Formats: sequence, C-alpha cells, structure tokens
Amino acid sequence: MHSLMGDLIKVKYWQKLLDERKKMPSKITLADKNAPNEEVWKQIEDMSRSTRAVAVPVVPNSEGTSTNPFSLDALAVFMFRVLQRVNHPGSLDKNSKNAGYVLLMFYNLYEGKSRSEFETELQERFGLLVNMPLLKPDRDPLPDSIKGILDEGLSLYKLHTNRHGKWEQRLREILFANADYLTTIQVSFEHVVKHVLDDLRGIAKGDYEVAVPEKRKLGTIVFAAVSLVPDETKALFDKISDLDSRAKMFLEENNVKSTLNSAHVTLAHKRSHGVTAVASFGVFCGQQVPVEFTAILFSDKLAALEAHFGCIGNEKISSKNEWPHLTIWTGAGATPKEANTLPQLVSEGRAIRIDFKEPFTLMGTVNFF
Repeated sequence: MHSLMGDLIKVKYWQKLLDERKKMPSKITLADKNAPNEEVWKQIEDMSRSTRAVAVPVVPNSEGTSTNPFSLDALAVFMFRVLQRVNHPGSLDKNSKNAGYVLLMFYNLYEGKSRSEFETELQERFGLLVNMPLLKPDRDPLPDSIKGILDEGLSLYKLHTNRHGKWEQRLREILFANADYLTTIQVSFEHVVKHVLDDLRGIAKGDYEVAVPEKRKLGTIVFAAVSLVPDETKALFDKISDLDSRAKMFLEENNVKSTLNSAHVTLAHKRSHGVTAVASFGVFCGQQVPVEFTAILFSDKLAALEAHFGCIGNEKISSKNEWPHLTIWTGAGATPKEANTLPQLVSEGRAIRIDFKEPFTLMGTVNFF
C-alpha cells in the first residue's frame, strides 16, 4: 500500500495515478487528493475500468442541507482547520489571504445536491462509499455569529462581488472567537482514523456491502453475473441436438429443457474472488453484453455450456472464473458449483465435451445477485 499526495505532485495528478497503477496494478493506493466534481469522477471511473481497480470514495460525514451535501457546521469546521494549519504544501493555510473564499468555492461545487443525492451518485458510480466521521451527533447548535458570517460569505460568492477581503478578516475573527465550540463538536482525530481504516480493511477482506448502481438493493450482494433469458437459452438446446446425437440423447433423457428455470454466467463471486472483484462490475450493471457458447460438456450428474463474453462499448468483459460457463443441469446430489469441475472430468474421461463448429450467441445483462 502506498500514498500519493496531490499537493506534492507537480504533474496532472490523475494521469500520474493511472501511470502508477499500470506499473503496480495489485497495490492499494491512498489517493490523497480532492475529487471535487463529476468530470474528475468520470476520470476515476475510466481509470478504474481500464486498470481493473476498485475506487472507494472517502467523504466527510454530514447531514447536509436540502441543497448541499455538507452542513454549515461542517463548512465552519473545514475553514477552522485550514486556518489552523501552517506550511501546507498547497499553500492553503492560515497565511493564505483568501483561504475562506477557496473553501466557499469548494462548498459551492456541490450546490444543488442534497446529501442523499450526493451519496447515491457516488454509490452508483463506484459501488462503494466510506463516510468519514466529522461532527459529534450530540453537539450544540451552530452559534449565530458563525452562521451569519457563513451566510454572508455564500451570498457574496453567489453575487460574484469582490468584497471578500473584508469578509475574510471578519470570518477569521469570528471562527477563532468560537474556537472552543468548533473544537468540541469535532469527532477526535484518532476515532476518525480508526473508523476509516476499519472500513477500508473490511473492503479489502470482502466484509462489505456493495451498493448496486441504480438498484439500491437491501442485503449483501453475493456475486456478479450475466443473466440470460431462459426461453432463449432453451432454444439453443434444439440447435445443439441437431449437431450431435450424443448431445441430443443427453438433453432429452435428462429433460434439461423443462428443468431450466433461470440462466446466468458468473462473472465474480464474493467467496471465491472477493468483494472488490464483484464490485468491479458495478460500472456495467444493467448493460447488455454478447455471450458466445462454444461447447457443451456433460457427465452423469452435470452439464454446462462453455461461455465467452464480448464487449460493452470498447471494454472486453472477462469472468474471474477460470472456466466461464452456464450450468444447464445438475443431477441428484450435485450442486451447480460442481460444474466448474467438468473440464477436469473430461480430461479424466469421466465426462464428454462436444465443440460447436460455430458459436451460438445470446445477449445477456450484467446483474448482481
């Protein structure tokens, strides 16, 4: 694991991170950099997709307002912290003449989004989200003097006036006059660090609930797969039967067509591949992908179609399974998972493999289950 601090990078930060990921694709990187808008989010999405990474946004927790994901209490604490620090690599500290204005600028980047809308968009884009503790829930209300100076600053910002010079001075006076309040309402630094590290460790271990893009499902996601229409899948059996008498006899004797009620090809399973592997398919959720079937393999207790995925856009879809397949039948006492053993059973002479001269192609949809 390594950290890449934005203020120390003299080139374009996200391009630098992309280059680092290409060199070290298996390393966990702490991207110490603000990602303030949708344009940057899109860059991170593209980078994650191209390098098979999972980006985990870490954002300060706040109840927000009806039009901003961060409350005025949070904004006051952000400003107070900035005005206490010295020798900041990006020069945003107490010696910056317009530090308050810069914070207003960042705050207004999210204007128009409630907290719920903000979190939903991040989860839809990245699948995961860690909320970093900021303020104590049982804190006293924001003093009128702090609320007044912040409201004034936001009004000046919206009017695009150049009166922030005098406002900056009064802002500092009011914030430091309320230093005790602003200090006591914050969650301790040690608690924040422990909370974030615990969440990130949980994600790395797989103990995390993945948010499904555009489907805020309850419960834990177990695997990602390409789902297929059962009737379309059953229609393949007639075509396969016409190719080989052994396949025809097997499909008919085991009544495979009538027993198939659902059909999917697994992309990644939480238990086998980890939650990050499952979450990496979040960007494709709900999108269609062509699936080519190139062979049928069957034994006395198992049957499956060998599967290969096409592309979504310009992105080739690849299963984390060593042998991607669609299980079409299991006999008494067998489980669908055992279909993974069919290639080995073929090599041992305990199963039959019939290759198709031309692949059969169906369209499937990427989903979470």
